[in-house]
Amino acid sequence: MRAGDRAYRTLRTEILDGVLEPGTVLQEVEQSVRLGVSRTPVREALRQLAGDGLVEANGRGTVVTEVSRDDIVSLYELREALEGKAAGLAAERHDDARFLAIRVRLREAPQLLAQGEEGLAAYFAIVDELDDAIEAAVANPFLASSLRSVQLHSARIRRLSRHNPDRLRAAAGEHLLIVDAILARDAELAAHATHVHLHMSLTNALATSASAE
Repeated sequence: MRAGDRAYRTLRTEILDGVLEPGTVLQEVEQSVRLGVSRTPVREALRQLAGDGLVEANGRGTVVTEVSRDDIVSLYELREALEGKAAGLAAERHDDARFLAIRVRLREAPQLLAQGEEGLAAYFAIVDELDDAIEAAVANPFLASSLRSVQLHSARIRRLSRHNPDRLRAAAGEHLLIVDAILARDAELAAHATHVHLHMSLTNALATSASAE
């Protein structure tokens, strides 16, 4: 893997996981030393992150972007349009095998969520697999590209629910309903289940954001 790609993936993961918090200044020299690469790969990585909307240049240098309440609402407006449509199309176009396997894993989510950080990471891996399966089933490269963009920013917001066990358990149930609707080839129900899940997630994200202020 190229040094620039490695630096980009490392920094992106740290931003999405909240290791690099909003407002953190990313200096080329400091990051090149920390990541063990030259300044050129770091510069490339920062350019890519800016394209993703995860960093921006201001008077202090390159900083990790903030996530405001308005940003959260705007993102979920877009997610509802894109993900509801994608779930409906997936219900019509999918192959059962992949979603049946995801269903088995989702039924184990309550046990995973009781296992601390390791179980939480395993649960989020299942959620990522569901996103990938829906994207693959839709087989629409334009919709897939848009979905990947919103999912990138959703990952930043998703970590807000990490310390809300009740919400995580409820979300696991909502994901299971989406999978069941897709397997039933009920496009309307799959879209509706997705809208309900996103509404509940938005409510939680806004409540968590308010409590952090």
